Amino acid sequence: MMHGFIPPERYFAYLTWVAVEAMPDKENVVLIQPVGSIEQHGPHLPLVVDSAIAQAVLGKAFDYLEPTVPAYSLPSLYYGKSNEHWHFPGTVTLSAQTLMAVLLEVGESLYRAGFRKWVLMNAHGGQPQVMDLVARDLHQRYEDFWVFPLFTWRVPHCAAELLTPQELEFGIHAGDAETSLLLAMLPQQVRFEQAVTEYPPDLPVNSLLSVEGALPFAWVTRDLSQSGVLGDARSATREKGDRLWESLAEGWARVIRDVYQFRPPR
Repeated sequence: MMHGFIPPERYFAYLTWVAVEAMPDKENVVLIQPVGSIEQHGPHLPLVVDSAIAQAVLGKAFDYLEPTVPAYSLPSLYYGKSNEHWHFPGTVTLSAQTLMAVLLEVGESLYRAGFRKWVLMNAHGGQPQVMDLVARDLHQRYEDFWVFPLFTWRVPHCAAELLTPQELEFGIHAGDAETSLLLAMLPQQVRFEQAVTEYPPDLPVNSLLSVEGALPFAWVTRDLSQSGVLGDARSATREKGDRLWESLAEGWARVIRDVYQFRPPR
């Protein structure tokens, strides 16, 4: 089935051109582009983690969304800008320029079809800046095209209730949160017996600089981890994954409603 986690009635690619042409109130229809990656996630998780999380969270968000809210998922974009992981075999990466070009041309296609609200639902931490540039450039080019460059993990969710302070700060890749989610979403693809715990060594002490945050430094994964894991994967559980999945989906249902109700500032 092409739609995967997405309810078939919400899967844009199942529509016909006649249905798209006849769609009412098209300027307020919400189209959502899941953007993920194919990249290493340690010895225990599959390469598809980010793409799976985006699609699974969106699919469950649709379950919370009223049928009266017109919103559709585009087919997932599985490849992303993952060059921070390219020392690990299996990672497939696009350049920032290629990813931008693809998204710009997809956006232009949707605009030609009459749509005016497009959500970039990015689930890979290595490319939010690309989403920002695409959104701004498209809106500058088409003043009535409203593009929302959103990160899957930025909606309200319950991670702070489930993870340790150390994990919340440093568990940024294939750690407790992502492993727990995959145990809930794709349990057969998790090799939990190979899960490891690894945090970045020798980080600056008493410094304003950080791995991520307001004042980051540039790094590639090999600088910070030998296993490809940044976090405590061994603490993950299916129960935590179920709770995280539900809370992220509830947050995304709210975001989709907000985008539908969004009216441009005057």
